[in-house]
Amino acid sequence: MGKFFLSLFFVFPLVTIIHQVGHLFFAKLFGCNVDIHIGTGNLLCRIGPFYIRKVYFFDGWCKYKALHQKRNGRVKWVLVYLGGSIFNILTIILVNSLILQNILNPNIFLYQFVYFSVYFVFFSLFPADLTSGCPNDGKAVLNIIFNKSFEKDPIN
Repeated sequence: MGKFFLSLFFVFPLVTIIHQVGHLFFAKLFGCNVDIHIGTGNLLCRIGPFYIRKVYFFDGWCKYKALHQKRNGRVKWVLVYLGGSIFNILTIILVNSLILQNILNPNIFLYQFVYFSVYFVFFSLFPADLTSGCPNDGKAVLNIIFNKSFEKDPIN
């Protein structure tokens, strides 16, 4: 039971934060601002662009500010939306490389970290509309590629 709680309250939020930092990285790289929401429910605290919510271990999302007014071009927009998955994939590669080089010893924490990272990548890239009506990362990318919402904000 302890491993379950470690996964739920530490590993999954860590993977969520890494994913959202990927979006933040590319948005900042292209001169846009973003608010990162970790969790759901009432706001607990704010640390810079991070809004930590009461149920911090469940969900995460970004609110892009002025991303679509900047006219950065489709490739840059796609990188912003794919940034979370890119960061998750990079951490999967990093963890596995460190294990293969015997720098890290394989353990349940690392297995769970890689598992949740793969889970996050899959469900963020599998094109779908979220219950809020907004597209997930994969659907937003397809919308940009097929010019469905290039001129309007697909997040808000």
